[in-house]
Amino acid sequence: MSRILRLATIFRIVGRYRLDELIDGDRLPPAARLALALSPWRLQSVPDMPRGERLRRTLEELGPVFIKFGQMLSTRRDLLPADIADELARLQDKVPPFPEQQAIAIVEKGLGKPLAELFAAFEAQPMASASVAQVHAATLHSGEEVVVKVIRPDIEPVIRQDIALLFTLARLVAKYFPEGRRLRPVEVVQDYQYTILDELDLGREAANACQLRRNFDNSKLVYVPQVFWDYTCRNVFVMERISGIPVTDMAELRARGTDLKLLAERGVEIFFTQVFRDSFFHADMHPGNIFVDASDPADPTYIAVDCAIIGSLSDSDQYYLARNLLSIFRRDYREVAQLHVECGWVAPDTRVQDFESAMRAVCEPVFERPIGEISFGQLLIYLFRTARRFDMHVQPSLVLLQKTLLNIEGLGRQLYPGLNLWDTAKPFLEDWVQERYSPQSLLKRMQRHAPSWLEQLPQLPDVMLDNLQQARENELALAQQQQRVAELQQQSRRSVRRHRRYLVAALACLGAAIAVVPGAWQQLAAAPLVAWLLGGLAIALLWPRDS
Repeated sequence: MSRILRLATIFRIVGRYRLDELIDGDRLPPAARLALALSPWRLQSVPDMPRGERLRRTLEELGPVFIKFGQMLSTRRDLLPADIADELARLQDKVPPFPEQQAIAIVEKGLGKPLAELFAAFEAQPMASASVAQVHAATLHSGEEVVVKVIRPDIEPVIRQDIALLFTLARLVAKYFPEGRRLRPVEVVQDYQYTILDELDLGREAANACQLRRNFDNSKLVYVPQVFWDYTCRNVFVMERISGIPVTDMAELRARGTDLKLLAERGVEIFFTQVFRDSFFHADMHPGNIFVDASDPADPTYIAVDCAIIGSLSDSDQYYLARNLLSIFRRDYREVAQLHVECGWVAPDTRVQDFESAMRAVCEPVFERPIGEISFGQLLIYLFRTARRFDMHVQPSLVLLQKTLLNIEGLGRQLYPGLNLWDTAKPFLEDWVQERYSPQSLLKRMQRHAPSWLEQLPQLPDVMLDNLQQARENELALAQQQQRVAELQQQSRRSVRRHRRYLVAALACLGAAIAVVPGAWQQLAAAPLVAWLLGGLAIALLWPRDS
């Protein structure tokens, strides 16, 4: 019943903003077309707003799950028209906090102790409230200042219910909207489901933060707050409270005399280090999750929080991505096309020359601009969008990477408009490819895998014998199967011959009967030609054939 009421609410809000105007009625079945034409929505005038704004306002009114879905969808510029993507990018989490006593109850139940035993001080008024969780300031009995992140009560059933409805809407979009199939809405919702359900597990977020902190231990590039595991569970997460300047507070950064050029370049370096050195990158680096430690303005450091969304690439994806980007830098579109086929990003039967021509048509106009004005992230979007014409299915990890690159590039150019991301990226990629396949690197990888190889070495003879035995068993099974097939064929041939004999005998009996009956031949001779043809056709159809 609750799902029906929720669906009714969705339809009411969708109707208020007349999103039915975005549906191609010609593609609807007759009954659905009639229902749409008679819908009470038609009695309302279309709001005087662009389609993107109408969609954004609809998601805002539908609540937190749909707001976050709109935020995620806004990063899929390879799928959406620019006007809709720009409007969805304006979505913000402005969710009222849930009651203080509920937050305290969740903390005490999750950590198994009264609040007074857990913290020396706890601010019941939240510092911030988002769609999935809210954050409170606190102090441990040991004196450390911390922040306590608490998942909203009973949020998971609501999220799962809304995701089920999103899947229903996605299937309708895929079937009836003009660009539905190309947008792959069901796959988008599937990716979103994994992302938002992972965000509900704060233990996972804490583990991600620990890994990221370890990757940049003693680094001046980025600082990740410490996790307090004794105060962390699935729905409560306690970490070190940091003090930094929001990365969007340009006035304060300039007032401190911060080296903005260095800060922008370090953002790019952080991204490529995470992607290619660690294959573990913070995939939600929007401005609200990034602060700056400007205590030394000439040597600023980033502070990263909210590690709920993390991306990673396989070894092969790392390698092919690096080579693809370097080939784009060199405008070697033939190599870009070949790499896409080699790594399986497009179908193996793709004509390389066709893909090369499509890449050239997309990239050449971009490269005609001054190098400082070329958007690296936008070029990656063009690449994926063109590859979709060749049935490329973009993996979630690559989508997260694209989204993160767009965030980093936008942030870097906000800090320092003259940022040349290409000059920073190209040497990094060249060094990474060269180092990865240097003799020293190959030797290190061999040393790393040597214990596993040595462990398996004594088992090698048994494995070989097992494989030989399996091969012999397969050969025997194949021979038996072939023999069985031959027997069945022989039985079929005997059956056909037997049925032929029966049919000949039946015809002979019929002929004898006609000969015995007086006047039968004369009646047959007087029969119409069509009767003879039908009789011949019946015998032909009944005549058994060899299989």
